Amino acid sequence: MTATDDGPRTYPFGPTHRLDIDPELAAVCGEQPVLRVRLPFGGDAWLVSRYADVRAVLADPRFSRAEAVGDHVPRTVSAGLPRTSMLSMDPPEHTRLRRRVANPFTLRRVEALRPRAQEIVDELLDAMIASGSPADLTKALTWPLPVTMICELLGVPLADRDRFNSWVDGLLTLSDPELSARDRGHLNDYLAGLVAERRVHPTADLLGELASVEGEENALTEEELVGLGVSLLSAGQEATANQIGNFVYTLLTRPELWRELVADPGLIPGAVEELSRVVPISATAGFTRIAVEDLELSGQKIRAGDAVVAELGLANRDPEVFEQPDRIDFHRSASPHVTFGHGVHHCLGAQLARMELRTVLGSLVRRLPGLHLAVPPERISWRTERLIRGADALPVAW
Repeated sequence: MTATDDGPRTYPFGPTHRLDIDPELAAVCGEQPVLRVRLPFGGDAWLVSRYADVRAVLADPRFSRAEAVGDHVPRTVSAGLPRTSMLSMDPPEHTRLRRRVANPFTLRRVEALRPRAQEIVDELLDAMIASGSPADLTKALTWPLPVTMICELLGVPLADRDRFNSWVDGLLTLSDPELSARDRGHLNDYLAGLVAERRVHPTADLLGELASVEGEENALTEEELVGLGVSLLSAGQEATANQIGNFVYTLLTRPELWRELVADPGLIPGAVEELSRVVPISATAGFTRIAVEDLELSGQKIRAGDAVVAELGLANRDPEVFEQPDRIDFHRSASPHVTFGHGVHHCLGAQLARMELRTVLGSLVRRLPGLHLAVPPERISWRTERLIRGADALPVAW
C-alpha cells in the first residue's frame, strides 16, 4: 500500500464538526488504513486507523514517544510536549515516574473517592435546581466536578481555578504555538511554586506526598513534578469536563438513549464504556510516535525515523472489531475501546474519569429524569481550535 499519487493528503481534511467523525476521513482511511498525510506542524507522517494497527502503535516499543520531542517533529498540535513530561518518555524512565504516581489512580483508591464525588455532584445539582430551569450544565456541573476532584487530589488551591483553567485552555490550542508556550510557562511557574512550598511544608495530598521524598533514590525532580502536575491538571479537568458534557449532549439529542438510562440506571457502567467508544474526545489524531526500526503495518512499510499518529476515533469504530460500529448499544457485550489509550501510556486517570462519568449520569437520570436541551442542537456553539472537543455552553431544562 502506498501514499496517494499526488503526495500526502493534508491532515486534518477539514474542521471538526461537533462530535462527528469526518466522513471523508472515514472513507479514505477505510480504503487506506495506513495513510501518508501532511500534518499541520513539522511535516509528513503515517496516519493509522485500524483497531489492530492503532493498538500496535500505542503498545509496541518500536514506536517511541521520547524520539518525538522537538519542534522539528511532525505533529497535529501547535506545541509538542517537553521532554520532562511523562507522556514524552519511554521505559525505563516512564516506568520509574509512573510507578511513583500510579497508586492514587488505582481502581481501589478511586472507589474510595466515590462518596466525595457524589457529595460534590449533589451539592452542584442542589444549587442548579434551586436557581431554576433552564441552566448551563457546563457552568453548573460538568466543569466544577472534575476541577474540584483533581484539585483536592493534587493539592492545588481551588481558589486559583480561574487562573489555571485559562492556562490549560491556552496550552491545548491547536494552532497558536506562542499562546500554548506562554500558558505552559505560566502553569509551570505556578506549579513550581506549589512544589517549593510542599518541600518546606508537606501536605497529605499527592503533590505534597511526592515533593516530600526529596533526596530518596527514586525521588522526582522539580521538573518531573511540575510536568506531572501539568498533565494531571490538563487531563483531569479539560478532558473529563468536556466529555461529561459531550455524553449528556449525545444522550439528550437521542432521547431514546436517555429514556433507556432513566428506565434502567443499571445500564450506566456499560453506557459509559459505549459512549467512550462512540463519542470522540480529541479533535485530531493522537501524539506522534517515531519508528525506531523498519517494520510493517497492514502491509505498509514504515521506516526507522518515520512519524506515526493514531486516529483513536476511527479505531473505536472498526467494523472488524465492533459489530454495527456506528450504533450506540448499551448492551454491547464488550467495548474494548482505545479512548483511554493502550500500552504503557494508557491514561493514568482512566478509572477516575470513569467514576466521575458514572456518578454524574447516575445522579442526572435519578434526579432530573425529564432533562432536555433548552435550545435546538444547532444553536449550541462548540469550542474551536482546541485539542479537546466540547460545547461552549450546554443549556438544559427540566
